Amino acid sequence: MQFKRTAIALSGAAIAVGLAACGSNGGSQPSNAAPAKPTSTAETMNQFGSACGQVPASGAGSFQGMAQAPVATAAGNNPILSTLVAAVQKANLVDTLNGATNITVFAPDNGAFGKIPTDTLGKVLADNATLTKILEYHVVPEKITPAQLASGSFKTLEGGTIRTSGSGQDYTIAGTAHVVCGNVQTANATVYIIDGVLMPPSS
Repeated sequence: MQFKRTAIALSGAAIAVGLAACGSNGGSQPSNAAPAKPTSTAETMNQFGSACGQVPASGAGSFQGMAQAPVATAAGNNPILSTLVAAVQKANLVDTLNGATNITVFAPDNGAFGKIPTDTLGKVLADNATLTKILEYHVVPEKITPAQLASGSFKTLEGGTIRTSGSGQDYTIAGTAHVVCGNVQTANATVYIIDGVLMPPSS
């Protein structure tokens, strides 16, 4: 099965199920998440990118709200990342991400998943190992600053390498996706919201 031009998408009923789980008592906000020091207000003011205006101005899904929660919980509060959150829940990675420290997440927005052919959905969802591998490829076990994205090479949680390039507020991730809202802080992670789903080279 070729996945180089395709990736995961959760749409229709699958999204509805995932989002319903987000709102349940046992959803993406476990009480046993590793404690992390909330990000300072100063750190939350350095976001950049064309999609930053889509982030809520206030509340738990705002930049300041996300800075107070671990990354999976913070993403679950942000409506532009709802499809990603549903995928993370499906792969049982909520506790893994919330319990990590000092990580970077390249987070595909809902539009990124919308580019994926729907006929790929069932195949990937039926293979939890593949789904997990794809999602872990979006996570780097270190905090990456915007300056490091200019010409970077980073080992991912999946084991592969992501290369980045660019300058200013224009960065390309893995040669295919672009940062649309960067330097978003959560209590345990730096998040770069991107406009494409990244694929491990071996997929």
